[in-house]
Amino acid sequence: MEFAYKTKGVCARNIFIDVDGDTIKSVRFDGGCNGNTKGISSLVEGMKVDEVIEKLEGIKCGFKDTSCPAQLAEALKLIKDERI
Repeated sequence: MEFAYKTKGVCARNIFIDVDGDTIKSVRFDGGCNGNTKGISSLVEGMKVDEVIEKLEGIKCGFKDTSCPAQLAEALKLIKDERI
């Protein structure tokens, strides 16, 4: 099932996440640093939701309190808790 998440505090505007059970099928960022977001998307494809959350939450981008990877972790937490 595909979910859309509106990001907060980063260059990417939205993240579109396709999850099958507890496995990430695909991730697509709308905006952000093109190479970085494509890299993140490629790396997390096929991974378990909990593993991605553990690896990405809390990552900061420069002086920002968050980052595109951290926003992906936040979106996955909402999906996991069925709040998105």
